[in-house]
Parts: sequence; structure tokens; C-alpha cells
Amino acid sequence: MSDLSKDTAALRSFNMGITEQLGVLHDRYLDLPRPYSQARILWEVGHDTVRVRDLRARFDLDSGYASRLLGALADAGVLRIEPDPDDGRGRVVTLTTAGRAECDALEKASQDRAERILGALPDRQRGELLGAMGTVTRLLDAAAVGIAVADPDSEAVRLCFGRYFAEVDERLDVGFDPSASTPADGDDLRPPNGTVLIADLRGTAVGCGAVKLHDGVAEIKRMWVSPDARGLGIARRLLDALEAYAADHGARLVRLDTNAALNEAVALYERSGYRRIPAYNDNAYATHWFEKDLMSWFEKDLMSRFEKDRASAAD
Repeated sequence: MSDLSKDTAALRSFNMGITEQLGVLHDRYLDLPRPYSQARILWEVGHDTVRVRDLRARFDLDSGYASRLLGALADAGVLRIEPDPDDGRGRVVTLTTAGRAECDALEKASQDRAERILGALPDRQRGELLGAMGTVTRLLDAAAVGIAVADPDSEAVRLCFGRYFAEVDERLDVGFDPSASTPADGDDLRPPNGTVLIADLRGTAVGCGAVKLHDGVAEIKRMWVSPDARGLGIARRLLDALEAYAADHGARLVRLDTNAALNEAVALYERSGYRRIPAYNDNAYATHWFEKDLMSWFEKDLMSRFEKDRASAAD
């Protein structure tokens, strides 16, 4: 059995153990009158009004299954489905009085279950469990992050760029005016001139990066990761993907500028093989300029393909 097969078997065993321990397969989750899927939706809606499309994105539900799930809760009298007042094509859900009472009972039962599990362990084992849970959560979040090309005018890009501008403005002593920085918007970031990548975690945009292309030279722009998603390796994945895009579109050199106040960015670029160079632009906010030769990326890619071909031939 290969290492990957062993790892996969271990993960599947872990998943089965957790579902058994938590009673996910019972038709009365936590001894309440709902299976887990319905109980989870009740808890997610809680005492708020939630868009159906947000629920679908949060749990990656197809429209048919979401309709059946919400319909069952509505038929049970614990949830209302109504038109979205801000979107004529959408719907929103809220809990009824009975639904809120059941949600409160679910919260108490969940709390009691957690206390029983933790209470059965001595302090040392409890600490081990909580630490392991934090690690598992972080790594599963990292595995759930997707990176994809986005239109520069899309809502996700506008949101991420806006948060990027706000954070830079807060961290730089002189503030930040996007109009005074090197431009990177609209057609600059559409093929064949460049692209924008968005990092998505369970339906929420949590990071962005862009690249501009010009005469065999690429420039990285707008690298940002949401503070609550940092530590998942998203910035490195975005940077790698932007470099790969640039190389695939003929760039042999990639450059970028940044500010010393953005110390995480400086550290990322230095770890990723960038070297400091003299200023190549007149960006008023830049204090550091970096460059990386993408020929090394080509060489690594060719070597990887060669090794794979040789391994296949040996088989």
C-alpha cells in the first residue's frame, strides 16, 4: 500500500469514528426530533434572517437538495421561506417561534454533549484533544481553499481589493491612496494583459492576487489574505499560481514592489526566491522592489515532467 493510500485510509477511519462518536447518522440528533442535516441548518439560521444562496454556498448544497431540506423544515413549522426583499429572484429563511425554541434546545444539548466529552478526560488529555482539534480544523480549512480566475469587476474582486486598500491604508504611516499607486485595474488585469485570482473558503473570498504582463515581464499586484484566513498557506499558493500563470503566458521575469511595513509580504517574497533590486517604478508607497527569474520555474517543471515520464516508462 502506498503512503497516500495509507494516509487516505487513516483519514477515512478518522471520519467514521467522528461520525459515530457524534451520532451524525441517528435520525434524532442529540435526542432531538431531527436528523443532523436539519439540525445543522436550524443552528446556522439561528435567530437571524439568512439568504438561501448563502446557505447553499456555506454547505456546498445543490439547489434540489437544499430545497428538499428547507422544505422539510418549513413543513414541520420550524422555518419560514420568503422572497428576498433585496433580490427578487432570491429567497430568505427565518425560524418560527417553534424553530427558535428548538434551536435553543439544540444549543443546550450540544453544550451538554461537549461538556460530557471534555469532562471525561483529565486535564492533560483534554489539552491534547483541544490542540489536536485546532490543528485538524486549520488543516481542513487549508484543504478547502480553492483558487480561481476572477473578473476584475466582480463583486469578490471589488471586496478583496477594497479590504486590501483599507489594510494598507491602516498599516502605512502615510496612509494609502490607490489612485496614487501603480495602476492595476480593469483591462490591465484581463487576458491577454494579466489576470486576477481569488482564494475562496467555503463560499467566502478570503484572498486575492493579480499579475500584469508586458513584453516578457510580469508584475505581481494586490496580494492580500484576510486576517482570519492567515496561516493556511493561502498567500504562497496565490503567489505560486500567479507565477505559473505568468510563465505559461510567456513571462521570463516577475517583479513586484511592496512596503517595509508589510513585513509578512516581505518575508513571503524572500522565502519564495525573490531578490531585492533597485526601484523599477515610481510607486510613491514602495520601499522594496523584488525580482525573480521564472526560468527556474520552467526548469523545475520540465524536470518534474521528465521524472514522471521516466517513472511511467519504468512501470
